[in-house]
Amino acid sequence: MRDEEDTQDVLQEVFLRIGRRPELLDGVRDRRGFLIRLSHNLAIDLMRRRTTREKTLERVRFESIPLFASSSDPDENAFRMALSEAMGELPPDQRAVVHLKLWEGLTFDAIAEVLGVSLNTAASRYRYGIDKLRHHLRPLYDEIK
Repeated sequence: MRDEEDTQDVLQEVFLRIGRRPELLDGVRDRRGFLIRLSHNLAIDLMRRRTTREKTLERVRFESIPLFASSSDPDENAFRMALSEAMGELPPDQRAVVHLKLWEGLTFDAIAEVLGVSLNTAASRYRYGIDKLRHHLRPLYDEIK
């Protein structure tokens, strides 16, 4: 691994796997070779997860995702446009979390894993994003009621 933190993460995962399932070492003739192979496989898994996470994050952060199909109702179209505009004004990190939570239906655990942040960070970004959306859309809501 090129990054010391990644190396530490992989080694921690190796120790956790063996600690949880010591029988993995049963019947292994070359323990050193087994540990190297396990470390290698976990490093590859980490890189694959990171690549997937980065692609997803880039798509959600910077792509203009049409949230709704157009409607024949002008009020509904106005709301959809206002919501799309409000989503576009969110900081990219908050927009990603709000999109993954509301439109993709992911849990905060899944969002944290996809974006590579802690559960608390994902929840905070969601809360701040929703607060900004509420603030941005409040005038439209007041006008409608």
